[in-house]
Amino acid sequence: MSNLTITIATRESRLAMWQAEHVKALLEQRGHQVSLLGMTTKGDQILDRSLSKVGGKGLFVKELETALEEGRADLAVHSLKDVPMELPEGFVLACVMEREDPRDAFVSTRYPTLASLPQGAVVGTSSLRRMALLRARRPDLKIEPLRGNLDTRLRKLDDGLYDGIVLAAAGLKRLGLGERIREIFEPTIMLPAAGQGALGIEVRSNRQEVIDALAPLAHSTSWLAVAAERAVSRAMGGSCSMPLAAFATLSGDTLTIDAAWGDPDGVLELVCVRLSAPVTDLASAAALGTRLAVDLRAGVVAKGGSILAPGEPLGTT
Repeated sequence: MSNLTITIATRESRLAMWQAEHVKALLEQRGHQVSLLGMTTKGDQILDRSLSKVGGKGLFVKELETALEEGRADLAVHSLKDVPMELPEGFVLACVMEREDPRDAFVSTRYPTLASLPQGAVVGTSSLRRMALLRARRPDLKIEPLRGNLDTRLRKLDDGLYDGIVLAAAGLKRLGLGERIREIFEPTIMLPAAGQGALGIEVRSNRQEVIDALAPLAHSTSWLAVAAERAVSRAMGGSCSMPLAAFATLSGDTLTIDAAWGDPDGVLELVCVRLSAPVTDLASAAALGTRLAVDLRAGVVAKGGSILAPGEPLGTT
């Protein structure tokens, strides 16, 4: 395969730039010439409202996709949990890289653990998933919105606006901020979001030479897991507007996936389901996730929850 001249489209946050530089270095090790195209997305600009109210995950990728479509960039590097479950026509997820720590982390300047927070303590997160899981564990807490890039969120914590905040462990570790973590939540305590901790690389589907260049960067175990997780979310109509968690692990050829649906208001009981099956490729992994979504949807309805049918427009669920 001949070496390519590649331009990577990336958001300009410190974490996004780290991720793009990481991919750049790996491609350069294989002889390609690589440059970065930094961009600001609407998701980076709108910080006073939750994503579920202003357009969801797509706000972080649209400008990057436009750069790919116009030929200003050849690929885009994303935190996979920020990528919509359905890509626009003509785009493809060409590579999922080895996953970093998929778990959530508790960060606080005053308290060592979530359990040590006093009654009524203020915890920051704008994730409906994290809200639901936190309320299921600590209904006494006051959960307040928290938007902005990772550095902005930490600064708001340090300014005393919150007693603690919940962030993805992967981002903290990638930026060398692991010492800020006070507690790592095991998936049995706080189930991660679909794709959390994994990097996904998006390209135009007709750029086979770029897809081929990315093949050595792919990590099959991580890709199988996130394919199942994203299939759950896709089947549930998931986006930032749904309090949904999904996390899969592979042991041998058996994939086990756990999913949870929660009520951000803490009124309805948490619904949790698990399913395991042998998987051989991305299609069978996705099929497992789709089957699990059927059980999850039934459990939500049984608990009195209101949930969208597949393909139904997202509202305020």
